[in-house]
Amino acid sequence: MSHVRSAPAGKSGGGGGSTPAKRGRPFGSTTGSGAAAAAAAAAIGDAAAPAALVGPSLQVLTALSDQNNKRIVLALQSGLKSEILWALNALTVLSFKEKDDLRRDTTPLAKVPGLLDALLQVIDDWRDIAMPKDHTKPPRVRTLGVNTTLSGFGHENVEKVYSDTIIPSDDQTKTADSTVTKKRSAGFLFDEEGLFNVDDEGRTEKQQCAVAASNIIRNFTFMPENETVMVQHRHCLETVFQCLEDQNTEDDELITNMLETLVNLAPVLDLRIFSSSKPSFIKITEKRAVQAIMGMLASSIRVWHCAAAELIGRLIINPDNEPFLLPAIPQIYKRLVDLLSVPAVDAQAASISALYNVAEVNMDFRLKLASERWAVDRLLKVVKTPHPVPEVCRKASMIVESLVSEPQNRMHLLVHENTFAEILTSEGKYSDTFARILYELTARPSNKVTSGQAIWGNIN
Repeated sequence: MSHVRSAPAGKSGGGGGSTPAKRGRPFGSTTGSGAAAAAAAAAIGDAAAPAALVGPSLQVLTALSDQNNKRIVLALQSGLKSEILWALNALTVLSFKEKDDLRRDTTPLAKVPGLLDALLQVIDDWRDIAMPKDHTKPPRVRTLGVNTTLSGFGHENVEKVYSDTIIPSDDQTKTADSTVTKKRSAGFLFDEEGLFNVDDEGRTEKQQCAVAASNIIRNFTFMPENETVMVQHRHCLETVFQCLEDQNTEDDELITNMLETLVNLAPVLDLRIFSSSKPSFIKITEKRAVQAIMGMLASSIRVWHCAAAELIGRLIINPDNEPFLLPAIPQIYKRLVDLLSVPAVDAQAASISALYNVAEVNMDFRLKLASERWAVDRLLKVVKTPHPVPEVCRKASMIVESLVSEPQNRMHLLVHENTFAEILTSEGKYSDTFARILYELTARPSNKVTSGQAIWGNIN
């Protein structure tokens, strides 16, 4: 099936006072988007929409969603292939959003009654069959009424219904005709207007529908008015985290969409929802949710571990989430520092963003980071190289400054005093920060005695 796929954009920082930028960017600024949007609009049946509205900057009429809300939900719930494909194409257009586009003229789709549940059902239908074939139930043998003319199961009428040829007595001809009959019956039952097949082709189609649904759910998170509904929808969050748990067996694009959905919702996400009184479908707990995130952080796939690092940085700034992340702080620390040594600039940016937020809220993390000389060296290397994004260098400098603010860290950081002075003299952008760092190291009362004794000793 075909659906509009949003293209990823650059990574954004997880800290700061402003609202974090959303991950990913809907597919609207390339030449291929106009044709895809036009095809989707035609599928919706909006014949009145002029061609001028479909282009590099896509606009969606408000009446498009108002007139089709109930129909879209019913189509998703129908289980019919053609109806589901139509609904997914329509929702892909309606959930489209240009970067920094407020879309004031559109209806918050997550607030349409039953729409989010219907999309989750499409994903659940795929996940229910996304298991090894060895674990599927074998067909049950039906023996009731086999010796009667009419068994009640309709098997005796298969040839009469689906075959209009007289079967010859020759065995070879029987085999050929039997094959033709099977193909005709399959086509009769599972054509485009019918249900999904139960063979490999049907599994593939369900998988594609699930990926399209996950892409739409991710697009929902681009609209701020959808956030509150989605973070309070326990079934939605449970489905997202369960997909992350199955990263080794699930579709790559589905995992990426679900992970970016979480990153976009993270600033307003409260993990305590998994212990609330809201009805649960999958029994995800706060501990399982954190373990799923840690699994993504440990992944070797760059897009996944960068997104997981950004997710951790956004989650931990909520004090209600901190108790659930504290047990994983040692693993988070080690992995984030490891990412600093990765040559990819986006991995370094994601790591610095997460380190900045975690160091701001957790003192033990600051003590651990300062005690590891190699970890501080990697932070300073990001500033000295420097990183192509100035904001990343600024945050790395501020991380070092937060480490110096702890009295227990000063002895560890005095080892880097020459490096601090070198950056101070060679890098004008961050001279103020490293001036404060050197002042903290050398001018505090705890260091004055040692420095003073050394000076007087040399004079004497």
